[in-house]
Amino acid sequence: MTTQPTAYTFAEKALARAAGVSSLRAGDIVDVTPDLIFSHDNSAAIRRTFLEIGASRIARPDRIAITLDHAVPAPTTEHAQNHAEIRAWVQEQGIAHFFEVGRGICHQVISEEALILPGETIFGSDSHTPHFGWLGAFGAGVGRTEMAALWATGTLWWRVPETMRITLDGALRPGVTAKDIALRIIGDRGVEGGDYRAVEFAGNTLSSLSLDERPVLPNMMAEFGAMSAYMPPDQTVFDYLDMRREQRGGHDTNGRHEWRPYSAIYPDADAIYADEYQLDVSRLEPQIALPHSPANVVPLSQAVGQPVQQAFLGTCTNGRYEDLEAAARVLKGRHVRIRFVINPASSQVMLKAAQTGVLATLIEAGAAINTPGCGPCMGNHMGIPAPDEQTISSGNRNFKGRMGTASAGIYLASPYVVAASALTGCITDPAEFLV
Repeated sequence: MTTQPTAYTFAEKALARAAGVSSLRAGDIVDVTPDLIFSHDNSAAIRRTFLEIGASRIARPDRIAITLDHAVPAPTTEHAQNHAEIRAWVQEQGIAHFFEVGRGICHQVISEEALILPGETIFGSDSHTPHFGWLGAFGAGVGRTEMAALWATGTLWWRVPETMRITLDGALRPGVTAKDIALRIIGDRGVEGGDYRAVEFAGNTLSSLSLDERPVLPNMMAEFGAMSAYMPPDQTVFDYLDMRREQRGGHDTNGRHEWRPYSAIYPDADAIYADEYQLDVSRLEPQIALPHSPANVVPLSQAVGQPVQQAFLGTCTNGRYEDLEAAARVLKGRHVRIRFVINPASSQVMLKAAQTGVLATLIEAGAAINTPGCGPCMGNHMGIPAPDEQTISSGNRNFKGRMGTASAGIYLASPYVVAASALTGCITDPAEFLV
């Protein structure tokens, strides 16, 4: 007689909590009730689907967030009309959490507002929803039809995924970042390495990463094909959430009381994993993804000297304060040779950069500072390259046409590399600017 294992992965535990059952295993199918669901500029299209399926009222407007961030300020009349429809919908349905043009990128804003907490489940109509694993939450992206169903019912049919564990040990060298770790993982295993799997990060490297660096890893797992990604929350995360909730006075932006308790979830030590990957980050040098895939990764030294015509710093991956600060360290007292476009991830990031002098350093160096939001990342506006131009980006994707021009190449790298390349007009090792 075979004894059934009693240990569980984080995904199994988190989804059991969200489904209201005692336990689940990978492969089980359940109805999940997430703690928060969110969308962005695509909310107008979701609304049309919602009405087409015969729904009229959102089931749980108190657990919905909408952020205008993908094309802000509106670059066309069509985008402006889309935003107008969303604003009217928010008012009609009494949606609790709405963030206007300029507040920032959904993943950053929801984290800053502490709307999702450790152990909770969040579904978003954006592929980078694994981002929220940095808070110890189960985050997964869903399609527009699924989001319409979530609006209508508050629940969604879900298959519990198998889990892959990624163990990171060692200390990063100066000038090497979480972005380099993420690129190396994707480069080693490919863009399908995590297909329909949950990823659990483990190892002693994690606690040494700053709060601004931690989201990079689960965020980039979207390019790994992962359904979700998780980092075990520690006291640093708990203190961050306490501070954020204190700043809100226990209320959300619209004044509603939202001081709910939470309980962090951790995987069992003897949980069973479908796959394992280990990396000694102390041996890692800066990495770069060449066009046209996030998996086309080589050590930076193999790409040095390649000409670029634009540098872009921002996105939900690398648009936080420490990313801007890293660029300012490289640029201080110098001037860029090519156009350098910067989109802070949120208004709070931009404000802090202004207060500390980081923004002034970037502007003095010749950088163009845009409204917080996604903008150039998916080629909407504020940094679309010309045909055959090359961009060095701190973003997450570099497929053909990602930044709006099919024949333009995109390199992915850390903020240090992006800033150094802006100074020289070619891919550059930032080491000489960091002494």
